[in-house]
Amino acid sequence: MVDVARRAGVSTGTVSAVLNRPEKVKNATRTDVELAIAELGYVRGGPAGQLSAHWRRTGFATWLFKPAVTGWYPSKAPRPARPVPILGEPWPGIPVRGRNAPGRATACWLPIASGLTPHGLRHTHKTLMDELGVPKSLTDERMGHQDGSVQARYSHVTQLMRDRLMEDLTGLWEAALDARRALGPTSPVQVLDYLLTMK
Repeated sequence: MVDVARRAGVSTGTVSAVLNRPEKVKNATRTDVELAIAELGYVRGGPAGQLSAHWRRTGFATWLFKPAVTGWYPSKAPRPARPVPILGEPWPGIPVRGRNAPGRATACWLPIASGLTPHGLRHTHKTLMDELGVPKSLTDERMGHQDGSVQARYSHVTQLMRDRLMEDLTGLWEAALDARRALGPTSPVQVLDYLLTMK
């Protein structure tokens, strides 16, 4: 149902209303939802797909993060690794799930960064803090590390350190947005488009 809602650009409550009380929904909205139901092959009362409100860390890495960065679902016996089948509209595409998903798909995701993992983002963040010259005590605090050395016992994190780090990370974020803006002033991804047009 969440997939149908995303495809139709409505809430899951609206999808539920179309299924249970169609007379209460505007004709245009009802038509959009019914079209999404048909395109996705949604079967009411059918088995739930992969999507859920909250993912465990391993499930998130395996079924969301890795497919997004590599463009492939991992192998899971008896199925081999396979491209993520999607409906190409709206961009960047909606994964197709369920029976005959590849047959209903119109495209597949391209890889973004094949070797990237959620843990790899921790390495990136730590490296950025090293480049910014962040004190080791604040780096350890942000990474969730504990240092039992004597030096660490006498080093403390101050609010000024935190404020300076926030300013530096904000500067990196704004520089990244400027670099993206140089590639193109808009984006079909709504949240990125909003960020690009803020300046």
